[in-house]
Amino acid sequence: MRLLVSLFLILISAKGFSQETFMRTLKLMGSRYEITVVANNQPESEKFIDMAVNEITRIEKLISEWDPNSQTSKINSNAGVAPVKVDPELFHLIERAIQISKITDGAFDISYAAMDKIWKFDGSLQQMPDEETIRQSVLKVGYKNIILNKEDGTVFLKLPGMKIGFGAIGKGYSADKAKDFLMKEGVVAGMVNASGDLNCWGKKSDGKPWLVGITNPLNKNKVFSWFPIENSAVVTSGDYEKYVVLNGKRYAHIIDPRTGYPAHGLTSVSIFAPNAELADALATGVFVMGIEAGLNLVNQLKGIECVLVDDQGKIYYSENIERKTKEQ
Repeated sequence: MRLLVSLFLILISAKGFSQETFMRTLKLMGSRYEITVVANNQPESEKFIDMAVNEITRIEKLISEWDPNSQTSKINSNAGVAPVKVDPELFHLIERAIQISKITDGAFDISYAAMDKIWKFDGSLQQMPDEETIRQSVLKVGYKNIILNKEDGTVFLKLPGMKIGFGAIGKGYSADKAKDFLMKEGVVAGMVNASGDLNCWGKKSDGKPWLVGITNPLNKNKVFSWFPIENSAVVTSGDYEKYVVLNGKRYAHIIDPRTGYPAHGLTSVSIFAPNAELADALATGVFVMGIEAGLNLVNQLKGIECVLVDDQGKIYYSENIERKTKEQ
């Protein structure tokens, strides 16, 4: 779940500058989006935001697993049967997703879509599912069974019943594509916030950088760090609303695709990256990996930083962010 409440966006326009900041909030891809542009006037901003909406809608038609006519649905319906030729855009998105699966050792996996929904986070689950049920729930999950053929441009899911889904990467990708589209149209600055999957470029109309405040999900009224961001992305994943406590242990709604068990130990993961697609995927992967393994991974990745909050409210920073925070 993306933490809208953990991102406080400073969108104030200042007098004396020729352009202003305009924002529209709407529902796209089943989620809340905030699209912000710096433009000369209201009509111009509306035109640009409409363009962004059209681009996000195009992405949804390509990656939706619920639309029976999408290429993603065709891949799923042909699992264990035959490869499916897809547009290069979708092929390369899946290819990049598999790369993230490799570096997270499978903690992020788009084939999670085939996972049996045995965990309930609505208060109805009173005891742990049995081990065999959990084991069975992930039998059709595994990125290594996604077969890509670059020469033919095809995608094949080896196991009957396998599925891929972009719930943990799609909104970030849509934010990136909308940003790229608007930049090509000449929009000098703006921000696309896809339910907490956020990408921005340029500066606010007052010439100052965009600011993102990260809150502790156990104390959502308090911002513990402010970060200026420019031409970069930040994504926050967390379980502050969707979790279950069993035998005194808190389990997140984010399921480890390798084991079928819910992730535990963290309540919030914020990833800073060059683009929202990568930040989106890593936020999920690091949440599943946990504090030690997650920090170790992020500290090895150039241009990637993170802020983690554990289930006791303790905050952890990746090396570069920790250094910058101490210098402030």
